[in-house]
Amino acid sequence: MPDKPKNSQPVTIGNLELFAIETGRFKLDGGAMFGVVPKTLWNGKIECDEKNRILMATRCLLIRSKTTDRLYLIDNGCGDKFDEKMRHIYSINFNHSSLERSLEAVGLSPSDITDMVFTHLHFDHCGGTTTFDENGNLSHRFENATYHVNKRHWQTATQPNKRERASFLPDNIKPIEKSGRLNLVDDNHTYEEGFTTLPVNGHTIGQQLPFIHDSNRTLVYGADLIPTRAHVPLPWIMGYDMSPLQTLQEKEPFLEKAAKKNWYIYLEHDAYNEVITIKKSDGKFSADQSLLMNELV
Repeated sequence: MPDKPKNSQPVTIGNLELFAIETGRFKLDGGAMFGVVPKTLWNGKIECDEKNRILMATRCLLIRSKTTDRLYLIDNGCGDKFDEKMRHIYSINFNHSSLERSLEAVGLSPSDITDMVFTHLHFDHCGGTTTFDENGNLSHRFENATYHVNKRHWQTATQPNKRERASFLPDNIKPIEKSGRLNLVDDNHTYEEGFTTLPVNGHTIGQQLPFIHDSNRTLVYGADLIPTRAHVPLPWIMGYDMSPLQTLQEKEPFLEKAAKKNWYIYLEHDAYNEVITIKKSDGKFSADQSLLMNELV
């Protein structure tokens, strides 16, 4: 195992050290990101460009266990396998950050990761698993990592419905399947003490949200249940969700607990906010504090 990451200030919860890992920026259609919410409302929260797209982060989470010495990475971004046309459509760029640079900043490389934990396998969450080598062949970045996927979600990703198929790209899914390092996990899986998961199914079947917790604090990786600060209000649900009414049913008890227990919500896709807390007032939920990871120390 490598030495403890250098030049970083990890947040420690229990025996787990947490590092924010930025892997780049991309853009998605604002209308699709906010579903039935009118543009006059969502554009006031996250301004769109001339093509109606909003800026999105692909913010992953590195977890180092002081108990087991395992290095977990939650999701790994869009990756760099898109052709020029698709890079233009999604405005994918690595000027802000990249997977390799962010890992290097904490003294690591992809080969150091022991466990790659996927919330789900849409392209913006698992595209960084592989890259093309100089001969144009697919090559694994995380050559020493076990790939963890929810069992029900794996069935969804490998036998997708026609609406969701475009999000499950063969260049992302097939190498995971053929790696010999795929581990399918059940709902509410525990990776180790202080690191559990919550299954939610509205966005896609079997999405798993990592919970990092001890007796005092809980940080939840919001993934695509709460992708940005603007998605906290109950009706603000993505048009990309397969079952938006189910998302609505999942969000309410989740936000109720987050507000009562003062959970920290780690935002994967918000380009402007890393971590938020939740408050409830007059029966409505909203974001309260906006924090950087190092402000949780």
